[in-house]
Amino acid sequence: APPGAAANTTVGCAQLGIKSAFIGSCGDDEYATYFKEALADHNCEARLSTHDTQHTGHVLSLITPDAERTMRTTLGAAGMMEPNYFKPELFAGAKVVMLEGYTLFNPELTRSIANAVKDAGCKLALDMASFEVVEANRAILDDLLINCVDIVFANEDEAGAWHKDGIEAAIYDLAKHCELAVVKLGKEGAWVCQGEERHHVEAEIVEAIDTTGAGDIWASGFLAGYIRGVPLNICGTLGAMSAAAVIQVIGAQTPKSDWLPIQGYLDSWLS
Repeated sequence: APPGAAANTTVGCAQLGIKSAFIGSCGDDEYATYFKEALADHNCEARLSTHDTQHTGHVLSLITPDAERTMRTTLGAAGMMEPNYFKPELFAGAKVVMLEGYTLFNPELTRSIANAVKDAGCKLALDMASFEVVEANRAILDDLLINCVDIVFANEDEAGAWHKDGIEAAIYDLAKHCELAVVKLGKEGAWVCQGEERHHVEAEIVEAIDTTGAGDIWASGFLAGYIRGVPLNICGTLGAMSAAAVIQVIGAQTPKSDWLPIQGYLDSWLS
């Protein structure tokens, strides 16, 4: 499957009728060809720069019997993106840009993307990626959340790394830092917070086979609703439905047929 958190999210949005594109970098090899074709098959535009001297990045996801996963990654060309590549015109017409938290390990790149997104007049969403990312990049995160990020997505571990006084304190603190904060708690659902507006969204209870990409696909459902202007609690429900669908299959790509009831639920709020 075409890997990467932002790719998972943009593909999921595309499956829910949102015009979507993925920006990244690849090598000149068969993985790059497959990646482009797979994105196109899911109605997601591939905006990929090519590096002839680097292989296309790929990820091995190891899944244990309890449906948890461990990633082993080789970035290759994905680690070669240059800050000066990102200009406001690259994001022209976009409503929301989803930024992977792993870019924080390259602060110059992260700031370049964030500045270009804001100059283009888009909303910037940031996925915190992992608790290690939060712990290692607290200084730049503080600045980004206050000055650039409109929507932040965190899971329980990432929220815990952000604020050591517990999840509730982390949720409130994140909500103070940016316009909209989402904290996903697995089987315990999720919190969606915007100013004084607070919603707890229940998780969909299903038999999990593989949790790879669950948080990324949760964000797909949420953003598809958000972009369409449905209430925040319904955005959260769309996220829960999307995550429930992907954890019932191996890999981070939900079968197209499984998106149909989620699309139907979204459409019911738009009619």
